[in-house]
Amino acid sequence: MSPRAVASPPTDEAARELVELPAGAYRLGPPGDERTVRLARVGIGRYPVTNAELAAFVGETGRPVDRELAARLAAEALAGHPATGVTLADAEAYCAWAGARSGRRVRLPTGDEWEAAARGPDGRRWPWGDAFDANRCATVESGWGATVPVDAHPDGASPVGAEQMAGNVWEWVADRSPDGWVSVRGGSFLDHAEGVAAWRALPADPERATATTGLRIVVEIPETEEEA
Repeated sequence: MSPRAVASPPTDEAARELVELPAGAYRLGPPGDERTVRLARVGIGRYPVTNAELAAFVGETGRPVDRELAARLAAEALAGHPATGVTLADAEAYCAWAGARSGRRVRLPTGDEWEAAARGPDGRRWPWGDAFDANRCATVESGWGATVPVDAHPDGASPVGAEQMAGNVWEWVADRSPDGWVSVRGGSFLDHAEGVAAWRALPADPERATATTGLRIVVEIPETEEEA
């Protein structure tokens, strides 16, 4: 599958660059517990939301942030790094704001959409293939020890063209369990190779913001834009 941009992406900077997750069947889940799911076509962020993008949201909406996050958002050197320190509610509020500005429905991906975008139609273990490569991501093996710019590993892109889907920062997804907890995906720079396998989902407290959790957007594509 050749990665490609969505036909009519939002023009607003907050929903700036999308790649297409084609409609179809995807093999998901860990070894021994695989399942096949059918998904609709959506646009998904090529990169996680950056500090610069989150700063624009905070500046326009006045959403409160703590001192540590405010400092990161103000640091020019970190503008292109993935935004972290956000709760699930913060992530959903960002999506709502981006959607209002772009005139499209912007939301968090479901866990299935996220995993399908990371693994592609062949169900690979990591976004680039079945052999781990520390040079294609930010993990413990890579030796970065902190977040890296979202465009730091173009060779680590998934089959649909999404980048930073293994390591760097965890990403909120929309899945909720009966106890009210949610899931994060992708692993972070603090995880080892197996911890960033594309099928891994970690339960997370939706009210807890951490320095290793950010977000990526999905933009729904109206049926009128679906391919024949």
